[in-house]
Amino acid sequence: MAEHLTTETFKTQVFDYERNKEWKFEGSIPCVIDFWAPWCGPCRMVGPVIDELSKEYEGKVNFYKVNTDEEQELASAFGIRSIPSLLLVPMNGQPKMAVGALPKESLKEAVEKELLVAMA
Repeated sequence: MAEHLTTETFKTQVFDYERNKEWKFEGSIPCVIDFWAPWCGPCRMVGPVIDELSKEYEGKVNFYKVNTDEEQELASAFGIRSIPSLLLVPMNGQPKMAVGALPKESLKEAVEKELLVAMA
C-alpha cells in the first residue's frame, strides 16, 4: 500500500522545501507521489493502481499519497492545480510531473522511463 504523507513526513522522506532552495531528494530509492483528494473521481480510479504498483515495485520504488485537501501547503508548494497529479522522483536529477488519471500500463512506462527502474 502507498504511504500517506503529511507535510512533515514529506519534508523528511522526499524534499525539505523550506530548508533547501535547490532540489535535494531525501529518499533512499526513487518514488512516485500521488497528489489526490477524496472527492476526485479520477483520483479514486488511480488510487488502486498506485497500491498495485507499490506491491509490484516493492523495494525499488516508494509510492506515496498526498491528500491535497489536508495538505494544502504542500500542494501549493508544488503548484498542484489539477488532480490527480503524479510526481515522479528519480534518485538523481529533477522530478517530473504527470497530470491526469493514467492507466496502469502508462504509469508503469513512466516509472521505468523516468525513474530508470525495471520490473523484477
